[in-house]
Amino acid sequence: MEKIAESNEYSNDLKGKILGMMFYEPSTRTRLSFETSMKRLGGSCIGFVGIDASSVSKGENLADTSKMLESYSDAIVLRHSLEGVSKFISDIVDVPVINAGDGAGQHPTQTLLDLYTMKKELGKLKDFTVSLVGDLKYGRTVHSLAYALALFGINMNFVSPKELSMPDEILHDLEKNNISFNQTNDIKDILNNSDVLYVTRIQKERFPDVEEYSKIKGAYLIDKKLIEGKNLIVMHPLPRVDEISHDIDNTKYNTYFKQAFNGVPVRMAILNTLIKNKF
Repeated sequence: MEKIAESNEYSNDLKGKILGMMFYEPSTRTRLSFETSMKRLGGSCIGFVGIDASSVSKGENLADTSKMLESYSDAIVLRHSLEGVSKFISDIVDVPVINAGDGAGQHPTQTLLDLYTMKKELGKLKDFTVSLVGDLKYGRTVHSLAYALALFGINMNFVSPKELSMPDEILHDLEKNNISFNQTNDIKDILNNSDVLYVTRIQKERFPDVEEYSKIKGAYLIDKKLIEGKNLIVMHPLPRVDEISHDIDNTKYNTYFKQAFNGVPVRMAILNTLIKNKF
């Protein structure tokens, strides 16, 4: 898939197939990488981003919109602000439904590309430590990633302000499965014990109180001075705001742009599996 994603090879595996895109929340990388993936495989995309240009703005409910898109497409990619909504829709339509992020819940395809990036960069998916940094309460990417890393027995550090710590239910699940993790609010505590810094932004849009966001924003800044001399890589699901300094962009630590590219071959593989293999 990588060679196809780089335009070095071509594929018509999904020629004549259509991917339905339902993005109720803003998206850049996830949406564009799914569109790119479908087109790289010879397929096409339809759908909407935001509700203003769709009948949702007229009051059409989610179930009806999904049933309509089901009749037009071979699979649906859904991003929504409500947790669990992708599972709900998958129960009422007969085409594959891919969760592209459900509020502060999960983001499973991001996790697959994250695991792929770690394996490419570190050469393995075992015997290393990942430090998840930033918004662990509302960050759906770290929720999915924590569960996935646990499947491989990978050690984890959770670094966040107290107000944005990893949800108790996730910590409970990890403890129940004897997964090792450490919690701290001081990033300097874990720098010598990290192979991957997985940084996330503080998500203003998830805060019920903007004043609370203002108190916490900018809690961490990963810059060259902080990590210079450390043997680690820096990942980020993007977009970044002020949590990773641009002075890291041209260093060996920067893995977040490679990570963004990896979303294309990984999502190509997902689409090929769900659509081509279905028929």
